[in-house]
Amino acid sequence: MQGVPKSSGKRDRAVVIMAAGQGKRMKDPTRAKVMYELNGKPMIHYVVDLAYDLGAQRVILIVGHQRETVTGYVTQSHPDVLSAVQDQQLGTGHAVMQAEEALKGFEGDVVVLSGDVPMLTVSTMQQLFHHHSGTKAVATILTAVLDDPTGYGRIIRNSGDFVEKIVEHRDASPEELLVREINSGIYVFRKTELFDGLRHVKTDNSQHEYYLTDVFGYFWKNHGTVSALVAKKPDEIHGINTVDQLEQARLILEARQRAEPALKRR
Repeated sequence: MQGVPKSSGKRDRAVVIMAAGQGKRMKDPTRAKVMYELNGKPMIHYVVDLAYDLGAQRVILIVGHQRETVTGYVTQSHPDVLSAVQDQQLGTGHAVMQAEEALKGFEGDVVVLSGDVPMLTVSTMQQLFHHHSGTKAVATILTAVLDDPTGYGRIIRNSGDFVEKIVEHRDASPEELLVREINSGIYVFRKTELFDGLRHVKTDNSQHEYYLTDVFGYFWKNHGTVSALVAKKPDEIHGINTVDQLEQARLILEARQRAEPALKRR
């Protein structure tokens, strides 16, 4: 895999956190998924903490289901967080579109995180920023190499080790199914190019939704470079969609804290 290049300098950062989903597989429709607790704190707490630890100038929370509960908690724990409402859940691209107003006047990199991925660490994200800067990419994807990548979108690289395609499992050829590098859904974008790309995203898919991953097609069409960095610890990028996965995350977090007593969150 491509090594981490030399950094070309730090850019301003904003973080958009997608937290609008209901989390139907958690089996409690009265509760937002990001409000399920992990070691005494809602999942969203860890993700917002991470955003500020990364030095974000702006943190925008995209809320929808149970929005009052989510924003009520976050504004108490992190008063500087901005929020944007996704009234209809029309896909990940649609979620990020809602942050455009809150990002007016900001020029720099936009990090997209998910509110149900609480195990991500500062060190991994700093490596991602370093890689993004050093490759001078329009966008950089955090990926992972899994023993069993079934169900995940595959990262297809070109001869220069940059990303040339993201293919969903159901659409992958037999050769592409052999690829074990998967898309985590965690990204860094140049702000201007991100929203330029979102304006060209369509809903001509089976779900009739705006997919954030469709912006990559716009980048490639316009000769934009997309890079990717493999996370050293795949457990950091796992989303929590079920109660069992929440319990697995708790065990990982406790083991991590035992190994690193000074670790304040992860």
